[in-house]
Amino acid sequence: MQLKDLRPAAGSTKNRKRIGRGNSSGHGTYAGRGLNGQLSRSGGGKGKGFEGGQQPLAMRLPKLPGFINHNRVEYAPVNVARLDGLFNDGDTVDAEALVAKGVIKHEYIPVKVLGDGELTKKLTVKVDKVSASAQAKIEAAGGKVEQAC
Repeated sequence: MQLKDLRPAAGSTKNRKRIGRGNSSGHGTYAGRGLNGQLSRSGGGKGKGFEGGQQPLAMRLPKLPGFINHNRVEYAPVNVARLDGLFNDGDTVDAEALVAKGVIKHEYIPVKVLGDGELTKKLTVKVDKVSASAQAKIEAAGGKVEQAC
């Protein structure tokens, strides 16, 4: 068997309708549009969202207020209490370690450590951002914070 021998299964394909290509095609003269009316005309028919002359829904609803910053950076929040439960004394907390522990899904997600809970272990934290309260708790426990670039 060669590539040129491949064919679709018998009866699995149909020829498309060739509209407006003469009466012998079966779709000539009016091209399946009928005689008169809006839909028989070129460009005929109603547009998307037309509601019979009633004010369309998209125009009835109020516009959304405010401004959306498309360059906003979303940080994955991690509390110090969670770090205390997951890591051992002297461990380094970075994106790879958080992915390995299942805290975040991917290494490229920016992480911010927040100060909720207590920290009793000495950890070296290398993440994108650390809140002031979290930094104070990490340093009070004997650890250190290194901002990742």
